[in-house]
Amino acid sequence: MQFQVADVKSKTDFTILGELPKKNIDTGLGLERVAFIKQGVQNMYEIDQVRPVLDRAAELAKKTYGANHEDDVLLRVIADHVRSGLMLIADGVTPSNEGRGYILRRLLRRVTRSMRQLGVEGPSFAELFPVSRDAMKAAYPAVEQDFDFISRAAYAEEKTFLRTLASGSQTLDTAVTEAKKAGSAVSGETAFLLHDTFGFPVELTLEVAEEAGVSVDAEVFATLMQEQRDRAKADAKAKKGQRADLSVYKELRGLGETLFTGYDELTHESRVLGIVVDGAPAREAHEGQVAELVLAETSLWAESGGQDADQGLILGDGFEAEVLDVQKPVQGLIVHTVRVLVGTIAVDSRAETQVDADYRRGATQAHSGTHLVHAALRDVLGPNAHQTGSYNKAGYLRLDFAHTDALSTETKSEIEEISNLAIRSDYEVVTREMGLEEAKALGAMALFGEKYGDRVRVVDIGGAWSRELCAGTHVSSSSEVGMISLVSESSVGSTNRRIESLVGIEAFRNFAAERTIVQQLTSGLKVPRTELITKVQDLGAQLKQAEKKIAALEAEKLGQRIPELLAGVEQLGGSRVLLASLGAVASADDVRTMALQLREKLGSDPAVVVLAGDAAGKPVVIAATNPAARENGVKAGALAKLGAQVLGGGGGGKDDLAQGGGTDSAKIGDALAEIRRTLGA
Repeated sequence: MQFQVADVKSKTDFTILGELPKKNIDTGLGLERVAFIKQGVQNMYEIDQVRPVLDRAAELAKKTYGANHEDDVLLRVIADHVRSGLMLIADGVTPSNEGRGYILRRLLRRVTRSMRQLGVEGPSFAELFPVSRDAMKAAYPAVEQDFDFISRAAYAEEKTFLRTLASGSQTLDTAVTEAKKAGSAVSGETAFLLHDTFGFPVELTLEVAEEAGVSVDAEVFATLMQEQRDRAKADAKAKKGQRADLSVYKELRGLGETLFTGYDELTHESRVLGIVVDGAPAREAHEGQVAELVLAETSLWAESGGQDADQGLILGDGFEAEVLDVQKPVQGLIVHTVRVLVGTIAVDSRAETQVDADYRRGATQAHSGTHLVHAALRDVLGPNAHQTGSYNKAGYLRLDFAHTDALSTETKSEIEEISNLAIRSDYEVVTREMGLEEAKALGAMALFGEKYGDRVRVVDIGGAWSRELCAGTHVSSSSEVGMISLVSESSVGSTNRRIESLVGIEAFRNFAAERTIVQQLTSGLKVPRTELITKVQDLGAQLKQAEKKIAALEAEKLGQRIPELLAGVEQLGGSRVLLASLGAVASADDVRTMALQLREKLGSDPAVVVLAGDAAGKPVVIAATNPAARENGVKAGALAKLGAQVLGGGGGGKDDLAQGGGTDSAKIGDALAEIRRTLGA
């Protein structure tokens, strides 16, 4: 060091004030450099605490150290960063998105990327970290004592990041190649897509691009990020506390894709990667709180593909949480909404997911049952009756399908029978993963509204009898569905119908309940079951006849009141006006019929009839006018509306006849009085 400087703007842009009074030399002779001098090696990466990791990485990559400069740089990065990661975790640092945890995360991710650049696609930490431990334990015994914790943290981070790399690398590599060919930068839109969809940290995108000799349009990326934050804030405000600010989940998605293990197991040992409480990141969730947990892996199904979320528990050291919901707020991230029943859950805690086996069994029955009903629909109605939506949970399925007309009773019975015959046939249910194009070539159905990647899951029931793209959970044979009972069929639009069905034990319980009803009816009506329908039809016909007789008697009774009512006619505003309350009536039709009869009786001079009554507890008012009254400007619609407003309701109609209603029959007198005042004005 020779000069005193000022106004330093960069390594080459500064002002020299003069020479230092005491000059010195900074040799940079730290401990590692002393070691490589003493050990007779070429650099600090070849000393006894680092070289073993370098050699193991070279062995895994099938590379020879010293043969290629670019490979040597990567091997040195790996060796240094593995040791740094080992020591940081031993000091209590864990991977995270902030502070020193973020530094650790970037170190570990760079190791993973460097190994991939050397040709090692799979996990390598389980090979590298034990080597670093053995090299460091003599000087730092803690790395051996705490290695169980160190290895779990490191291996989990590698596992999640490998999933992130696998999902986004192809997109990034294509973008970098195109940018190099065009002599341009990787677009900010691509950087944002990688961050938003695949959880790729922008720092990684910048690093990869820099290694390839291209830049990234960071300004556009920053603009898109800000727009997303603004949208998230606006959405959060609009939803008033509902899950809305997706930026929290996007950051958690950066930890990697959540692995679903529930196809093969109902319990799984995992680790808490993140906690969200009241929409904000948290380090802990305490007893009694409702929180959202993000785990590295989970056996709990998140609601998607028409299948409802699993029920179950999440257990760990000293805590127990009830699972209230499981969702995917952003692509690739599974979030568990839980109520903490016991203890405290902390980030990085061990966590075991436990699926409610009975609920999962019911859900798989329902989902496989949906496929059976769909196949039966297409068999009966033709290939155009394709599924347009679905929802299923334990014991229940709902299937929307393209069709215009209501299904007849016979058609519904046929669909139900075909579905249950498929259950009886005990078809094997086979799930396979394959390329999307291969699946389509096999005839697998892609369903409306679903998004598919390059790799898809195909579910076969009875081979090609039912072959659909589906990520949900299913039974292993159709007989496990148990039973399907169609309970309703309805319209959900001009070109869509909906079938609802009970499945499995719920279908049986429904049949058992109906059997009990039939037994009670046959016992009460004292007829055998085979004659029950005829007996009920006869009773229905008798009831209708009785109702007609009662209605005729009521009309006759009202007709007998005509002379009495006509005696109450008064002269108001140039018209003969009859205002009266009929009291309790069978229906509004009786009031209307009476008003028309009375209007006829009043003749051709200007006449107005307004009648009110109480029909089953609801007040009704009917207004009728003759042509002469209408010529004088009296309109039935206005009168009915006025009366209805007093009654607490609404009404209106034509100038000659109108009806109103309300909620308070006690105000019928007030309504008629208000109409009288209006007509007399």
